[in-house]
Amino acid sequence: MSNLASLAFQAFGSNNAPTIVFLHGGGVGGWMWQPVIKHLSEYHCLAPDQPEHGGSRAIAPFSIELAAEKVTELIRDQAHEGKAYVVGLSEGAQITVQLLATAPERVGKAIVSSALLRPVNGMGWANSPSLLAWMYRLSIPPFINNDWWIRLNMKYSAGIPDEYYSDFKKSFQETTESEFVNLMITNQRFRLPAGLEKANVPTLALAGKKEYSAMKQSVRDLVSAMPTAKGCLVNLGKNSSMAKEHNWALTAPELFAQTLRAWIEDKLLPSAIEDLQLD
Repeated sequence: MSNLASLAFQAFGSNNAPTIVFLHGGGVGGWMWQPVIKHLSEYHCLAPDQPEHGGSRAIAPFSIELAAEKVTELIRDQAHEGKAYVVGLSEGAQITVQLLATAPERVGKAIVSSALLRPVNGMGWANSPSLLAWMYRLSIPPFINNDWWIRLNMKYSAGIPDEYYSDFKKSFQETTESEFVNLMITNQRFRLPAGLEKANVPTLALAGKKEYSAMKQSVRDLVSAMPTAKGCLVNLGKNSSMAKEHNWALTAPELFAQTLRAWIEDKLLPSAIEDLQLD
């Protein structure tokens, strides 16, 4: 495995416009941003595959720090004027937080959606590599071609709509034991990195209204740590779910694009984006 390679990525939109870099969550790929990007054709959009994912699978092992380092290189080499607006969801949001701490000069503005920055009650088992390895062996290889099982995971665990089944299935089938263990360990252990207090980057920190309290408290933690961060909740309505609000880039892509455009252009955020009480 090599860490010297560059991230695989896809580019979309205007070649003369400001650049937005989209950082995906764990276990999927840059493909998850296509529904959002199609609403942002006036921007230059980059959607990389993170280390140990998709076209960047040879860059391993996955870690938040390695991913942030590689995204920094991508922005330096591919973003217009070597700077970008950065958008991250879930593990991609954790990468964005790390990027803000280590290379804030590469970021114009940021959206950090569902970045876990503290422990989740009852998830202590996710810090055991051996237990995670057994979980992988029991839940993925035996069902690698089982459409029912894959669809069940896609819908209820990830909240991803049916139209993205082929992309999700490919990512599911490509998941290795190493990737699964590294993703889970890194996700559960990540905490606020040093240096955020020096990141003078306007940042919109978000979590779903129905997400775990630890996720919403992580928004508060980020706002407390950063001088220019704003905390909000994503409210998709009473019939929504935690999974749908977590993965709202896929379940509500037009709203996500509207929110991103409003944040970049200093406009009023959509009504579904509610201020988070910080006390």
